[in-house]
Amino acid sequence: MEKIAVVIPCYRVTEHVLEVISLIDDRVWRIYAIDDCCPDGSGNVITAQCSDSRVRVLRHETNQGVGGAVMTGYKAAIADGVDIIVKVDGDGQMDPALLWHFVEPICKDRADYTKGNRFYDLTFINRMPTIRIIGNAALSFLTKISTGYWTIFDPTNGYTAIHARVAASLPFDRISRRYFFETDMLFRLNTIRAVVFDVPMHAKYGDEQSNLKIGKILPEFIGKHIKNLGKRIFYNYFLRDMTVASFELVSGSALFLFGTAFGIAHWISGIAHNRETPFGTIIVSTLCVLIGLQLLLAFIGFDVANVPQRPIHDSLPGPLGTPSTRTEDQK
Repeated sequence: MEKIAVVIPCYRVTEHVLEVISLIDDRVWRIYAIDDCCPDGSGNVITAQCSDSRVRVLRHETNQGVGGAVMTGYKAAIADGVDIIVKVDGDGQMDPALLWHFVEPICKDRADYTKGNRFYDLTFINRMPTIRIIGNAALSFLTKISTGYWTIFDPTNGYTAIHARVAASLPFDRISRRYFFETDMLFRLNTIRAVVFDVPMHAKYGDEQSNLKIGKILPEFIGKHIKNLGKRIFYNYFLRDMTVASFELVSGSALFLFGTAFGIAHWISGIAHNRETPFGTIIVSTLCVLIGLQLLLAFIGFDVANVPQRPIHDSLPGPLGTPSTRTEDQK
């Protein structure tokens, strides 16, 4: 039986976190509540009012953001020998009863990392604020491109589970610690070819206040997505391996840019000298653009088909370098 732990980042959640803890299944071995320098004293509230022996309160002297809090919980869980780590927010929007839906795909070797998706059931979408629907749709599209996980949606969903061996393989010091954390996790997981699985769920929206402002963080997210896309393409198609897709990307980009620049230059020259652009010039420019576009579309098709399919957690060493001890009967 896998040893399960739950990580709860705590920042301004004193009104909801005790109820969240009380609803966590008894089969969970440990609960890590991370007081991220909460001005409301979440850690003190939990220590004083929670009698659950599974709870461990960890404290940050300075606020590190949701990513920093989660990674503190990950490190503690890995050190304690946990097998699977579930992350649940403390604001009451995530139903702890769904926890086993996130754990099961990992236990059954179908995934290395699972995350919630609130867009499966159209009934529950009607309950979601409109700005969140629009923001999540935009961020989901950007995330598909930058992370390479073309089959997932709702990337900012914080209800997640991860195998501890996979978590231990991630570069915690390089992962974004603020609101980009969930998306940056996906990028890092793709670089090690981890399998990510979407879990249908619905969220509860009550009187809690979200600190995530889509309009404010969208420009920042776009810049980080572009950066991650460049790194992912370089890692996967040039540094780690060279495939036909690498040729398609290089040659397609070169032909498309040359055809576009060549055509525009001759068009401007024709206007400046009051003469028509030669038909041959138009043909050369058009062919380069069309062939380049076809090669780029072929690359995108390859990238979509290249989503990781085989879970890696059983092939990874343990946190201390020990190999997997699971037998075939346990798999």
